[in-house]
Amino acid sequence: MRDKLLQVLEDTADVYVSGQEISRLLGISRTAVWKHMEELRKAGYEIEAVPRKGYRLTHIPNLISADEIKSRLHTKTFGQKLVYKEEVTSTQEEAHKLAGKNEPEGTVVAADKQLQGRGRLDRPWVSASGTGLWFSIILRPDIRPQNAPQLTLLAAVAVTEGIANASGLQPRIKWPNDILLNEKKTAGILTEMQSDPDRVQAVIIGIGLNINHDKDHFPPELQSKATSLALENNGTAFHRADITASVLRSLEYWYGTYLTGGFGAVRRRWEELADTIGNHVRAVSRFKTVEGYAEGITDDGVLLIKQKDGTIEKIYSADID
Repeated sequence: MRDKLLQVLEDTADVYVSGQEISRLLGISRTAVWKHMEELRKAGYEIEAVPRKGYRLTHIPNLISADEIKSRLHTKTFGQKLVYKEEVTSTQEEAHKLAGKNEPEGTVVAADKQLQGRGRLDRPWVSASGTGLWFSIILRPDIRPQNAPQLTLLAAVAVTEGIANASGLQPRIKWPNDILLNEKKTAGILTEMQSDPDRVQAVIIGIGLNINHDKDHFPPELQSKATSLALENNGTAFHRADITASVLRSLEYWYGTYLTGGFGAVRRRWEELADTIGNHVRAVSRFKTVEGYAEGITDDGVLLIKQKDGTIEKIYSADID
């Protein structure tokens, strides 16, 4: 109920709204309205109350919570079930447990801090409290397991557009799923699957967003490679719930587009947003190094590199320089 109350207060922030009107909109008693107002005040919200006028929200703390995110969502399924925890080992681990208990598609696990956040190739991800947001979402697409990598590229498109819509910044994609601002990483995506040999049971997409980090929040070895939205916004912080809700709305849009129309539209948009395509790159894997021009991606998300002799090399997994 508090996320609905917050939505009412935020939608009417320029005017007073009476307790009677809130009671009517939410279908609860005026006493219940008052109790929820007191809970919000205890959480740091400043709410002005004037007799015969009503309530007006005057300050929103930069908190991250299920109420904050859901009050901004406006989605049909994504995030409508949202499990928020202040601290977890990793949101991927929590989401895998919930997926195994048949929690519905669109369920989100979000946290303020991860103790063992990880990215692609099991690399650690800095997940400090109060700076970014780390969440995982459960999907249950009716697709073949070999098509699941397409969802990683879909998530990269959605995260890029979600950040842009909420912040005004213009991130770009580095193959396959790193989100960059000024050539520094600000978001990462990890996709994992639960499946039978011929059927996907669940796809868990984990997203890490560096939102309000200062430079000192990153270890010295990452300070030249990582950034945050605030650092790229002249140090001005963003409300983390705004960014998170925008990314979830974008994810729902692109996932629906994918299910109804296939991968074509996602692929085209990914190539439009990718800095990799059309540039000279060096792909370094455990087994070899390939240099050439990135021509595009296949429907499986494989990167195509045209080498000096004109041959096309398919890159399935590598670090791109």
